[in-house]
Amino acid sequence: MTISVTLPALGESVTEGTVTRWLKQPGEHVQEDEPLLEVSTDKVDTEIPAPATGILLTIVVGEDETVEVGAELAVIGPPDAEPSAATAVTAAPAAPVTAPQPAPSSAPVAQPPAAAPMPHPAPAPMPAPAPAAAPAPRPIPAAATATAAAPPTAALRGHTAAVPRLRKAVGDSLKQALLEQAQLTSTVEADATGLLRLWRRTADGYMAREGFALTPLPFFVLAAAQALKAHPVINARIDTGGATITYYDTENVGITVDTDQGPVTPVVRGAGDLTVSGIARAVHDLTDHALAGRLTPADVAGATFTVSDTGTRGALFDTLIVPPHQAAILGVGAAVRRPAVVQDGDEEFIGVRELVHLSLSYDHRLVDGADAARYLTTVKKIVEAAAFEDIR
Repeated sequence: MTISVTLPALGESVTEGTVTRWLKQPGEHVQEDEPLLEVSTDKVDTEIPAPATGILLTIVVGEDETVEVGAELAVIGPPDAEPSAATAVTAAPAAPVTAPQPAPSSAPVAQPPAAAPMPHPAPAPMPAPAPAAAPAPRPIPAAATATAAAPPTAALRGHTAAVPRLRKAVGDSLKQALLEQAQLTSTVEADATGLLRLWRRTADGYMAREGFALTPLPFFVLAAAQALKAHPVINARIDTGGATITYYDTENVGITVDTDQGPVTPVVRGAGDLTVSGIARAVHDLTDHALAGRLTPADVAGATFTVSDTGTRGALFDTLIVPPHQAAILGVGAAVRRPAVVQDGDEEFIGVRELVHLSLSYDHRLVDGADAARYLTTVKKIVEAAAFEDIR
């Protein structure tokens, strides 16, 4: 008796996958649930396990071939089966084309300087809140550390290479989203001074207790998720025909992770019902899995909303693309220290504050400008109140 290996469903809206590598060859013994091949989609690269124990008889789909969900990939026979001749189908990947390289020069190649932490200017000589200890520069959240593995910029000059599968898949998906949706972006500025003071006050103790760094991102994810409860039109989906709208009763927040193969978006499930600590743990684990290439289809499926920390590299704000099957995406910009008006009761004065731009890109077929403004105002109030639990 033979068993057919088919391409399983690999997440919501995923209709096809590309075979990137076979881990077994015809004639080899395979164990049930043992990784058999690797498949790439527009959401994740994943391993497909063997559905049964036996001998791999035939490879039907070669490497670099793309097939639809449900297509036959291979055939497994009983343990005593003999594979027939010419059972493998392979497709050799095209060799990358390299542009002619210029003759080497004796002059050193200038490297772009590493981004330096933003200096902390002294407060202006005006009435201001009691000074606190000088805050440490905002570190880059773990979600952005994958860029360290990317090739140096100088090494890319004069070089032509094949487009990575994940980058092409994500690009095609986002282009389709732009074609299908009526996308706009609204932005507000929030005073994150209190939130960032709370983060700094708790970060050292959190590291000692939990074993990994606490970044500001979980605070913003929780603020975004709490605001979704009050504005369900942002946490919704309109079907492709425009006939029905689904308003979700849970806040599954996707977080963008920058990997050397391209961006991926694992999902923090039920973020609106978690604490900052719970979100921080989920973000840490999902980011580790993304950078190690260990995300599963379940890790990237089911997002109802997305948060992108565009400020980790210094960007003030961005006009993000709304992911497919979502109504909106929130961008969190860089925290910048600037003079700002501070209100204390009936008094107003100028003080040095840490200001953050919050940008909401949204599908105008479902979300009106007034809806976007109301949602952003709620997120701004939550951020400025900084009424999160002190997780010392």
